[in-house]
Amino acid sequence: MFRSRSWFGGGWGRPKNPHSLEHLKYLYNVLSRNQTVSEHNRGLLVETLRSIAEILIWGDQNDSSVFDFFLEKNMLSFFLRIMRQRSGGSSFVCVQLLQTLNILFENIRNETSLYYLLSNNHVNSIIVHKFDFSDEEVMAYYISFLKTLSLKLNAHTIHFFYNEHTNDFPLYTEAIKFFNHPESMVRIAVRTLTLNVYKVEDASMLAFIRDRTAAPYFSNIVWFIGKHIQELDVCVRNDADHQSQNRLSDLVAEHLDHLHYLNDILCLNITDLNQVLTDHLLHKLLIPLYIYSLSTVRKPTGGVEAITKALNQKLNLNESSSNGGIPHEPSTGKVSCVVALFLLSQVCLIISHSPVVQTVAWIVLKSDRSIYDKGVEKLLEAYENEMKRNGKNEEASGSESSFKDDVVEEHKNITDEEKQRLATTPTESESVSEKPFLETVYNALDCSENDYAALFALILLYAMAYNKGIMPDINEQVLRPKKTYTSKTSSRDVRYTYNTYLVDKLLYIVLLSCQPSCRVRLVTLELALKLLVQLVMADGKSVLLESHKSTIESAKTQSTALLRNFYKSEEIFLDMFEHEYCDMSKTSLNVEWLCMDSAILLPPTGTPMTGIDFTKRLPCGEVERARRAIRVFFLVRNVVLTLNGEMETQLPLTNPQSCVQIDQALDLNNSDLIACTVLWKDGTKTRRFLVIDVLQLILVEPDTKRLGWGVAKLVGFLQDIEVTGDKDDSRCLHITIHRPLSGTTTNRVPLLSAKFVFDDNIRCMAAKQRLTKGRIKARQKKMQHIARLLEIPGQSGPPSPAFVGGGIYNRSAGRGLRDRPFGLSRGPGFATPRWESPPGVTHRTDESRRHRDSDPKNLKKDDRTPNRSRDSSSSRTKSREGSPRMPRPRSEEIPLELIKKASNSVIDMTPKIAIVPRPQLKEESEEVEKKPEEEVSISSEETSFIASERRNSKKGGNIETV
Repeated sequence: MFRSRSWFGGGWGRPKNPHSLEHLKYLYNVLSRNQTVSEHNRGLLVETLRSIAEILIWGDQNDSSVFDFFLEKNMLSFFLRIMRQRSGGSSFVCVQLLQTLNILFENIRNETSLYYLLSNNHVNSIIVHKFDFSDEEVMAYYISFLKTLSLKLNAHTIHFFYNEHTNDFPLYTEAIKFFNHPESMVRIAVRTLTLNVYKVEDASMLAFIRDRTAAPYFSNIVWFIGKHIQELDVCVRNDADHQSQNRLSDLVAEHLDHLHYLNDILCLNITDLNQVLTDHLLHKLLIPLYIYSLSTVRKPTGGVEAITKALNQKLNLNESSSNGGIPHEPSTGKVSCVVALFLLSQVCLIISHSPVVQTVAWIVLKSDRSIYDKGVEKLLEAYENEMKRNGKNEEASGSESSFKDDVVEEHKNITDEEKQRLATTPTESESVSEKPFLETVYNALDCSENDYAALFALILLYAMAYNKGIMPDINEQVLRPKKTYTSKTSSRDVRYTYNTYLVDKLLYIVLLSCQPSCRVRLVTLELALKLLVQLVMADGKSVLLESHKSTIESAKTQSTALLRNFYKSEEIFLDMFEHEYCDMSKTSLNVEWLCMDSAILLPPTGTPMTGIDFTKRLPCGEVERARRAIRVFFLVRNVVLTLNGEMETQLPLTNPQSCVQIDQALDLNNSDLIACTVLWKDGTKTRRFLVIDVLQLILVEPDTKRLGWGVAKLVGFLQDIEVTGDKDDSRCLHITIHRPLSGTTTNRVPLLSAKFVFDDNIRCMAAKQRLTKGRIKARQKKMQHIARLLEIPGQSGPPSPAFVGGGIYNRSAGRGLRDRPFGLSRGPGFATPRWESPPGVTHRTDESRRHRDSDPKNLKKDDRTPNRSRDSSSSRTKSREGSPRMPRPRSEEIPLELIKKASNSVIDMTPKIAIVPRPQLKEESEEVEKKPEEEVSISSEETSFIASERRNSKKGGNIETV
């Protein structure tokens, strides 16, 4: 808006220092000579006004004489004189004038200077001036000027704006005229200004607002909110194809702004204002429009009359929308049940003022049909009578009598089942059909077709359960467990009851979510489980009935079976499993944020092209169905653990605490290290030693303090590496290590992407082989861990080392050392395996054993040998039964199908390369039959490759084992 060029011309007599009293005097002379605005001098006036504001701000902080001169010459009168002119350039100058005043009041720090500016009532004269508000710039600067003035309000400055004698408050009365301005910035400024006014503790000013403006202002707000709600309802009804998401999003955001504004007013705890506002909200908006719209879900009983009424309502709605969307009586119309549930949910999530939300909760949860038919006034009257009765009972009953009131009369000679039934009958004895609004909420929980309405019903129940403004006695037994005492003498004998009818509804949603072709979204399932925990947890423990316990266990079994259908050996399943767990563990469901999303107001869709989040829509395609099954498994499993009071011990698949960390000192004595040079993309070279752990690739540099020790400089998981050879150099490998999965981002930036140069091609080939095998084995171990979680047959056994930290390193406190040296097991570089007694078995003994096992006569006799072998293997330092079997080179092939598996061996579900057994000669088979049975045993898979050497060297004597 401002043109930064000088309009003074010539500069004769102009002071050189722009920040001085002399310069202000010069500007005063300019204003005196140009009191009439014209096309020729409007630029000069704009520059003068801007310079005056700059000098006054400087003088406020540096020279008080500047303000003395400004007030002495009454320069604000020049501002008023300029504004009141109707010449061609006055509008252009008014914009600069309002901007100057806004900057001036915003930057004033000295209270004395502020009082000088507010004196003489010139500011109020500027406020009530009739500006041309059709000019957007004038409107924007004017409302910004009013908001800046409101920020200066306090117990002292309020008297400059509110005149108690004339009963006039122009700053407030002029601002609230724009509370429904089409421009959102203007509406927000008006709300901010009114809140700043309400915060000032001045009794006479607040009395003026209550008596003169509160009723009409709050009435207009409620009326326009009602009009806004009907626009939102029309948008939802007419946008089943998700074509008006932007418009719907704006309407939802505006409704949220209204509710937050009303809540801010109520939270100021101004009794008189709160009473007026609460009365208007309940009588004209919340009950007639929000709550009574819930009754529309009941089937009409009048036949033709009901249809006629519905058509008339639709026609009236269309007429109102064609006339700008302003119905004559918005409180008499109704919106759809889904929109009503959504709006009530937002009310209970945002507003915490007890008289408002408690009334809403009581009407929804407790009101009777006989009262409902009599109208809004009778509902409020019944609520007030109920509160009075409860208040009198609390006053009349002492602590001792209240304890007796909660005591359940003991029944003798009855079974435990009857006692349990007696404890649950208070809720079931009250017919739900007699409570019209609660019945509607319960009916909306039906997810047989879809969960469109069920999601909003769950949000409403959740919001009422967690709203601090609702007293516990209203939610008790409906949304919270009820505690009763079974003994009059002891407070330890406690019995808990809960809403079994609602729990049945929630468990049905959970069971339905575990079906393969259900139409229940993940967000609905998560919210149902949250509400279920809220309903059945009391004093930190679960009070679930046995029937409900069996139901939730059945849901866990079904969710496991559902995920088992997607269990595959492809890499994508493991990646999805870890990503979904990481995502769910980092972010939990925020119900208030959920209600800010307008997309949930539209019917559930299954296409990702709408831009709706995955958890808020139905899955699309096989991959998303697998993701959904994974999340269902996690959600149900977590709730079962919570209800059972158990801790999670199997997830995540990788325990970060047991892994090697950067800058950790490692004992590398007697370890197989591979020296290499790392060529980074920026051209730098680094000499490192490559170490391969069970789960990790580690780059170390020698420790300068201890011989044989190294310091980890880079650590990455083997499952996340990519290794490719270099076509031009047989000594080089291109290695990429991806970052571990994170729930904050789906873009996995590589942790390392560099070229590794080894000393010769043999070391390069060894490194590539070990990295490739390590990656396969690490992923297979995690897949086996998942198989155990999913209870896939044949996957029993101890947890995977990926979780329990069964790698070579263990971060023991204070030491940071390894549990065992590399040479004792498969360590970095896969050091030479250690042989165990008894020695390995040759291929010929497997063939003879297969023939003996097939003979029923020798079955009992031969069973002793495998048992001995299993006993021997179980006594070893580390069992290898759970290790995945790796394809071996041709020189190390073993006829696996000839080896009889022990009865307790683990079945590997991962696909294997078929190995054809080597044909045996007749002499060899006869020699095996003569071999004593005691020498036959099953060798470890890690060391069976030496069997061929033992067979070839039999004539030379025994082989010494390491």
